[in-house]
Amino acid sequence: MSTKTRSILKVIAILIVLLTVIMKLDLVIIPALSAYTYWLVVMAFGLLWISSK
Repeated sequence: MSTKTRSILKVIAILIVLLTVIMKLDLVIIPALSAYTYWLVVMAFGLLWISSK
């Protein structure tokens, strides 16, 4: 995996976590994703884990 791909995956993971935090603070409400906030964070952690290898 190239460095550029790893960087892109890390940015995506950070954006997902920021989105979930903003959703928890009720600043942005996305009804389709509100039930899956835990799984979004798990997915972001998985992306960081994959990109760190």
